[in-house]
Amino acid sequence: MKSFSTNSPAAVTQLATERRDFLAAAAGLALLAALPAARAQGRGMSSVVGVPPAPTLALPDMDGKIIDLARYRGKLVLVNFWATWCPPCRTEFPSLSRVRKLFRPAEFEVIAVNVGEDMETVFSFAATPAFPVLFDRDAQAMARWQIMGLATTLVVDRQGRLALRAAGGREFDDPVIVEQLRELLKQGKT
Repeated sequence: MKSFSTNSPAAVTQLATERRDFLAAAAGLALLAALPAARAQGRGMSSVVGVPPAPTLALPDMDGKIIDLARYRGKLVLVNFWATWCPPCRTEFPSLSRVRKLFRPAEFEVIAVNVGEDMETVFSFAATPAFPVLFDRDAQAMARWQIMGLATTLVVDRQGRLALRAAGGREFDDPVIVEQLRELLKQGKT
């Protein structure tokens, strides 16, 4: 770097140019470093170690009726914790309907658990989805399920155990996830 008086216009211009170039290079490196993680997000779900029993989940739906996860025993259930203010949640929400349509209702269900919002806010975003939307207004279910952030999704197997988990946004009709769900359905048949 050339030596300039710090008060000269040339020095100010030189420093500004060097700073801009440095920031551009740093941003480029950060983008390259984040690329593998960005590609990985949205591709598949992780197995839950030990396949523990799913915590209880009994919450009101959009009509105020209590829906209990226990009533879905024998089905594979994708439980998605979300909120309308969460960008990944908003992006993945349409894929919940699409994945639900890929499986028979007798063997697969989607449950979307909205955390901390009122019915009016949720209804204005979701309208009337083809799957149950439940309301965890005080985030107690979120705590029981050990959800650290939104969007988080878990798959409960036919025996009521936590089988798969995904933190962050996903497209649930992605072929990788669909295959994981099909494999779980095969395992659950007796």
